[in-house]
Amino acid sequence: MPEILTDLVNRIVAGGFRTRLAVFLVCLALGITIIQFVFYRLLRIAARKTDISYALLEQTFKGIPTLLGILIALYVSMEILTIPPRPLMFLERIFRSLVIMSVTLLVARLTAGYLKQKFGKSTGAFASTSILVTTIDLGVYSVGILFLLQSFGVSISPLLTALGVGGLAAALALQDTLANLFSGINILVAKQIKIGDFVRLSTGEEGHVVDMSWRNTTIRTGTENMVVIPNQKFATTTITNFAQPFAECTIAVPVGVGYDCDLDHAERVTVEVAKAVLRETAGGVASFEPVVRYVAFAESSISFNVILRVKSVTDQYLVRHEFIKRLHAVFRREGIKIPFPTRTINLERKGQ
Repeated sequence: MPEILTDLVNRIVAGGFRTRLAVFLVCLALGITIIQFVFYRLLRIAARKTDISYALLEQTFKGIPTLLGILIALYVSMEILTIPPRPLMFLERIFRSLVIMSVTLLVARLTAGYLKQKFGKSTGAFASTSILVTTIDLGVYSVGILFLLQSFGVSISPLLTALGVGGLAAALALQDTLANLFSGINILVAKQIKIGDFVRLSTGEEGHVVDMSWRNTTIRTGTENMVVIPNQKFATTTITNFAQPFAECTIAVPVGVGYDCDLDHAERVTVEVAKAVLRETAGGVASFEPVVRYVAFAESSISFNVILRVKSVTDQYLVRHEFIKRLHAVFRREGIKIPFPTRTINLERKGQ
């Protein structure tokens, strides 16, 4: 068997241009096929062994197996084929360029995937952190281009000097833009707000954070509208984050009963209804024990709050809806009155 392989290599080396081209194409096809076959199976194993989804790994390493297959084909071709010096030098430069491009692309993709996993919420879709992804991509690709130019013999020292002077001028001219850029990066790095969190601003806007670009933060409201806020203003305003430190939260539903009502009976009935609602309604925390707290002697009723717990702040609307409906029906059946507001007005005639 080794003799057959040796004879085959000798024939390839002694062959003409068509033979060498055929060898290169075969090596290219085999390299790409084998690398892709092995690579994607390794990704599936990595997805099973870690908490990173296969879709994110596939998106991160998209195109990498093809580049590796081309590199293997070029390397094998240069090793087994007799190539004249000038074409060989050209192929070596292409090989070095592809290595630099592959490493640059891999670093940029890995960093982008890590940021999506780190700063996004696990909701089945990948969060959009375009500010960090764009910034990292710009930095990594810039370094890759500098290495690529240096591999072709281009001196990069004058280019670095020009970039330094130009960067200083750009920083002075784009102060507001850079303020928005670094404000957005600071917000994400601080981890107090993540993509997908439900937030409420001091100005009244509320919704899910869906993107943070180099200039703006985008919030999707409950009516599916987009609120676009400059990062600098977003970083300086007062924000209530309903997803930190955890998404579950309690809500208080105000209720009132008549003064002639048996308060112990009303409390017992209300707690039973609240338990059923939390157990049977999507978004309710079934293990939570509802609480009733009387708070005031109002003008026409005794007021109390019913404390419920929901899985996220957006689940409160359905839970509150179901609770009010069921409590109203049970109160009517049990004879517990929810009185209308009444007011007694005494009129006195002048002179009497």
